[in-house]
Amino acid sequence: MSDNPFILEPYRSKDLFCDRENELAQLMGHLENGRNVTMISPRRLGKTGLIFRLFDEIKTTGAPYETVYADISDTLSLEDFIKVLSQAVATQLKSQSKILSFLKALKSIRPLLGVDPFSGMPQVSIAFATNEQQQRTLEDLLMFLENYPQQVVVAIDEFQQIREYEGLNMEAVLRKHIQHLHNVRFIYCGSKKHTMANMFTNAKSPFYESTVFLSLEKLSETVYADFIKHQFERRGKSIGDEHVRYILEWTRDYTYYTQKVCNRVFEISAKQVRMEDVYSSISFILDSEKERFLEIRRLITRSQWKMLKAIASEGTVSQITSSAFLTKYGIPSSSAALRNIKALMEKELVLAEPSGQNVTYSVYNVFLSRYLEQM
Repeated sequence: MSDNPFILEPYRSKDLFCDRENELAQLMGHLENGRNVTMISPRRLGKTGLIFRLFDEIKTTGAPYETVYADISDTLSLEDFIKVLSQAVATQLKSQSKILSFLKALKSIRPLLGVDPFSGMPQVSIAFATNEQQQRTLEDLLMFLENYPQQVVVAIDEFQQIREYEGLNMEAVLRKHIQHLHNVRFIYCGSKKHTMANMFTNAKSPFYESTVFLSLEKLSETVYADFIKHQFERRGKSIGDEHVRYILEWTRDYTYYTQKVCNRVFEISAKQVRMEDVYSSISFILDSEKERFLEIRRLITRSQWKMLKAIASEGTVSQITSSAFLTKYGIPSSSAALRNIKALMEKELVLAEPSGQNVTYSVYNVFLSRYLEQM
C-alpha cells in the first residue's frame, strides 16, 4: 500500500479523512432517532467519503446497524436499480449462507450467484421477463431488508438519477414501498441541488417532507490546512503555510482537487516542500487532463465553449446577462447567454449556486476552469 496520505479514493481510514465531525454526529443522531436523510452537495466535496466514514464509525463503535451503499449514477431503469441494489446487498452480506438466504428471498425470479474475477466479491446476475417481475422483485428486496435481524442503513448515491428513468414514476414506485419500512433507514445522496430539493420539498413529490436535510459545504480552510500540514509532518516532510494556502486557493477548497494536488506534491517533494513542487504538480495535472478537456471541447458547441471560457476567466459570475459581461466576452445577447448556461448546467459543466438574491455560476471542474484561464 502506498504511503502517500493524500488518497484519491473516497475513503480508506479515519486518520486519512479530514474532519466532517459535525456532519458525522448529525448523521448518527438522525439514524439513532429513526430519521431518513437527504444529503446534498456538489460533486468532489466528499459526500461519498462521508458515507464510508459513517459506515466505518458504525463498525468501529459497534452500533447495531448493517450498512449498504449503492451508487445508481449509471442506472437508467427500474431493472438497473434493482441490479445495483441487489449487488450492493450481496456484497455487504459477505457470508455465502446469508447471500443464499437473500437470493431465496427474491421469490419472483431466479438470480444467479457468481464471483467477480477482478475483485473476488460475490456477483449477482438477474434477468427479468416482465415489468411485473421487476416490481415484485423490488418489493422482495426491500422486504428482505425489513426482516433483516439488524437495523439496516441504505445509502443511495446520486439519487436524483431516478428522475431519468423512462416509462414510470420511479419516485412513486419507491415511496410506495419505503414508507412502510421500519427496520431500514435511508440516506439519499445527490449532487444536483435543485433536483434533489424539488424531490423532497415539492408538495406534489412522493417523497415530500419524508426526510431531514444535510447540506455538505466546503471544509473550513483552517481545518483543511492543518490536516494537510499534519499529513506531511507525520511522514517526515514539511510544508509551509504559504504553500498550503496557495493549494487551497487554487483548488477552491474542493476536497478531490485538493487531494489530487497534494498527492502529487507529496510524491515529488523532498523533506522540505518547495513552491516549485506545487507549481510543477499543478502543471503536471493540467497536462495529464488536457485530452479530456479537448474531448469536452469537441462535444459542445462553439458558443457553449466560449461561455465556459468566459465563466472560467471570471472565476464566478452572478450577472450572467449583464451588458458588461456580454460585451467583455463577445456574447451576442442575454438570450444566447441563458441558452448556453442552461445547456452547460445540464451537461454538469457549470455549477449554479444561490448567493443572496442572485445565482452564482462557476465551472464545475476546477481543473478545467484553471485550464481555461490559461487559454
